[in-house]
Amino acid sequence: MLPNRFDLVVSAQPDVTVVTVTGELDMTTCPYVTRATDDLTRKGQILALDLSALTYMDSSGLNVLLTLRNRAHAEDGVLHLCGVPRQALRVLDLTGTRNLFTLRPCLTP
Repeated sequence: MLPNRFDLVVSAQPDVTVVTVTGELDMTTCPYVTRATDDLTRKGQILALDLSALTYMDSSGLNVLLTLRNRAHAEDGVLHLCGVPRQALRVLDLTGTRNLFTLRPCLTP
């Protein structure tokens, strides 16, 4: 059962898989993102995380993003972060990791 302040939707298309995260991405909710993305094939694919409805992200969320990025690169895929809100951008900036990600303003990968 998902926490009340969190939702996750996976939409697979031929060349891109979109994972939409709503609510908080923290220690409690990160395992849901990990489970939802563990079985996704990224071989040469784009994995787009739609974070436009994200309300909060902590270091656990950053760790999930870095793990997804590393897995995508290892499988010759690409990770795009779409619609990243100000608070999550601040986490990326404070940790010096913003430049590791491809940021998109919207879901157009």
